[in-house]
Amino acid sequence: IAIEGSEFIMDVNTVIMSLGTSPNPLIPLTTEGLDINKRKCIIAEDETGLTSKKNVYAGGDAVSGAATVILAMEAGKKAAKAIDEMLTK
Repeated sequence: IAIEGSEFIMDVNTVIMSLGTSPNPLIPLTTEGLDINKRKCIIAEDETGLTSKKNVYAGGDAVSGAATVILAMEAGKKAAKAIDEMLTK
């Protein structure tokens, strides 16, 4: 429902759009060594997002299927932490 006067402009450098409710069907077809489950979701470690492919991390709907933005954000934070730890070792 549109609320008149509620729109605003934000000055930003980068915008990352995250949309979808299922994994891109091209991912398993084009990414050799990436394990997927029967629902065609990427298999990744819960705590890090690390996949079966070296140095590849995944989270959000590509791993869980349709879920909330909050869960996707949590997966992104966990993956970012794991990536940082991997790069700084």
